Amino acid sequence: MKNMKRTIALAAAATLAVGSLAACGNDEGSGDGEGSVYFLNWKPESEETYGEIAEKYTEETGVEVKVVTAASGTYEQTLQAEMTKSDAPTLFQINGPVGLVSWQNYAADLTETDFAKDLSDPGLALKGEDGKVYGVPLAVEGFGIIYNDAIMRDYFAMDGAKAASMDEINNFAKLKEVTDDMQARKADLGLDGVFASTSLATGEAWRWQTHLFNTPLYYEYEADGITDAEELKFSFNEEFKNIFDLYLTNSTVEQTLAPSKTVTDSMAEFATGKAAMVQNGNWAWSQISEVEGNSVAEEDIKFLPIYVGHEGEEKIGINVGTEAFMAVNKEASEADQQATIDFINWLFTDEDGMKYVTEDLGFIAPFKAFGDNTPSDPLAKEINRYITNDDLTAVPWVFTTMPSSKFKDDFAQLLAQYASGNLEWDAVVSGVVDNWATEKAAVGGN
Repeated sequence: MKNMKRTIALAAAATLAVGSLAACGNDEGSGDGEGSVYFLNWKPESEETYGEIAEKYTEETGVEVKVVTAASGTYEQTLQAEMTKSDAPTLFQINGPVGLVSWQNYAADLTETDFAKDLSDPGLALKGEDGKVYGVPLAVEGFGIIYNDAIMRDYFAMDGAKAASMDEINNFAKLKEVTDDMQARKADLGLDGVFASTSLATGEAWRWQTHLFNTPLYYEYEADGITDAEELKFSFNEEFKNIFDLYLTNSTVEQTLAPSKTVTDSMAEFATGKAAMVQNGNWAWSQISEVEGNSVAEEDIKFLPIYVGHEGEEKIGINVGTEAFMAVNKEASEADQQATIDFINWLFTDEDGMKYVTEDLGFIAPFKAFGDNTPSDPLAKEINRYITNDDLTAVPWVFTTMPSSKFKDDFAQLLAQYASGNLEWDAVVSGVVDNWATEKAAVGGN
């Protein structure tokens, strides 16, 4: 993707954030006692794999690795509760620069660790105001509109189809024309709807209040020449509304039912062929492939950028970046810190560990040690296809500047009320703007 590294590095430097994995303290010292690892995991979809990784590592080294996974949408609250315990997590995750404000006192300085030094792009590191590294990225990830190419080919073969191939769908106007027509022909296509249900149940709205919001937020920052804002204008709220409405109206369910739907519901609809498209990221492959009754062939899983009606969007790619910084708890014992360092070192340098990263977790690891070794799953391949396309420019992850979890939760409630027909769009916009200012002030602004 055109200027891919520059774009992500700019986003990282600008927001001081991208997703990351951290080791601890003073590089790889020898450490005298036997420590253990307690990893508080951010991603529910990776829970099973992390459990297998922990078992494998313990078998090889005898070091205990405990993995606890927070429920969807509850990580911050879970972390706060766990950190008060005597056996607090030794390895935890920080949500970008806003999260670092809250957790820097617990995060070890990683500047001299092998992980930080091995980054393929040093600009990806999460740094504090002191210039020290407190997070090292675990993966480069991407999200967009996932589509089933087999269903799309069936549509293109129909008389009067609004496009002949996916190559013609490179802006919102064409996406809307095609999906509106497909929705009208859903019975003939064997679909319940073009888009899988918009998950707006409590704790399930992150695809909209965080990921979908990233695109208009990026456009606002770009237009204003800024990298963060104490006061949000939501200048491109109509672009957000364009695509959000398209999801709701061309869905597998009536939009009033969206507040009862979960991400699992949505992914199952796509996996079983009830929907042709679903917004999600490359981590969703397991959520598709492991669904009972999955009918989507690997070769038919593709990504489309999130088009919203912005001028020049024909040249944009998918949203690419990182979010969750993993940090080592400097309040843990030296033995536990060292054990945690050793565990992470194994994960990113040992042949078995690296295989888990690429093949099972499906991560595109931003470390020199991995070379050209990339995941084999179809969505990871799609990420690679986009980031190596010199004709397209990535939309970097700037949602890491969102002020707080409360802002996201409030945003989700506004969207649920809008989908239910209980709130006008203008009220959503004003609520988002007001809540942003309030929460930015609460966490100290930029």
